Amino acid sequence: MSNYMIPDAILGFLILIISIILHEVAHGYAANALGDPTARLSGRLTLNPIPHLDLMGSIIIPALLVFTSSPVYFGWAKPVPYNPYNLTHRRWGETFVALAGSSTNLLLAVIFGLIVRFGFGLPSTAISIAALITFVNLFLGLFNLIPFPPLDGYTALRSALPWSMSQGLANFEHQIRNAGALALILFLIAFSYLLAAPFFLLVLRIFTLLTGSA
Repeated sequence: MSNYMIPDAILGFLILIISIILHEVAHGYAANALGDPTARLSGRLTLNPIPHLDLMGSIIIPALLVFTSSPVYFGWAKPVPYNPYNLTHRRWGETFVALAGSSTNLLLAVIFGLIVRFGFGLPSTAISIAALITFVNLFLGLFNLIPFPPLDGYTALRSALPWSMSQGLANFEHQIRNAGALALILFLIAFSYLLAAPFFLLVLRIFTLLTGSA
């Protein structure tokens, strides 16, 4: 991995922000394709970063992580609004919308990972950038699949379960959201101490599988 990382914090920061925005836009496109125009009518189906940026999640936290050479790539944009009651596929629609963001990140990771693996003759700088895009999107895509609110993995799980079972998860999610930043801080502390090492190892192994290099 280290052979491909560019020692340019600004580039890493920009890749992280763009990847986060693509994640959110994908939610909006999925909802729009399934019959809910809320994101489109709110002007959120755009790659213009301004409507998506969240000061804390899109600027401050990503900048701190990148500029301190943290191995963790994390951040968020303003959630793209959607109304699950407008979705034409009532049973699985919300699950599809929830998984669209991570699926986009993982697809980008596969595409740029294969560029790293098979990009013979490309400049070393291009390979380094492709490797960084691969790693960042792998991390974001897999991290958001963790089943803890408000991450996409939790939303997908809750919406995929039968109504009687999902209500308990919905109540827990409501409590977590009410706790606000405190819940996020506690989750990140628990993640750092309990899951960060095996999670990073998983990301690195998939990165190696895609790119052919460690």
